[in-house]
Amino acid sequence: MNSRSTPFDELDRKIITTLMANARTSFAEIGTAIGLSATAVKRRVDRLRETGVITGFTATVKPSALGWRTEAYVEVYCEGAAPPRRLAEVVRDYPEIAAAMTVTGGADALLHVRARDVEHFEEVLERIRQEPFIRKTISVMVLSHLLPESPEAGASHPAPE
Repeated sequence: MNSRSTPFDELDRKIITTLMANARTSFAEIGTAIGLSATAVKRRVDRLRETGVITGFTATVKPSALGWRTEAYVEVYCEGAAPPRRLAEVVRDYPEIAAAMTVTGGADALLHVRARDVEHFEEVLERIRQEPFIRKTISVMVLSHLLPESPEAGASHPAPE
């Protein structure tokens, strides 16, 4: 559904801000903070979910606790014009790719890769480079997170066996 199909007001923004900070906040707690009943908050959250504004609720976990000890960003350069749809098909086959996006500039795409260790990262990088339309890659290893509470610092799934 389209998030523009229904009005989005300041109370909705406050609800979303609260849920983004802590998705386990109860409707009653949110209601008390913004001046609505728990039932009214629930109705708004249901509407925000139905219209696609809220797409889900997740837990943020320390990546190393799940086996992800190495992390890098990989710039991908393609032969010719690789359509984003084709890039999306390829990156879905790699559980190590935490995020992927097309970008402006010299590279065609940027991949956020998590791996168990450097050897695992190298193996993933070699598999990526074997894709027929990949011309080259440039990798940057993450040393530390300056904003440890950011979504990029967390993990959404365990490392593959």
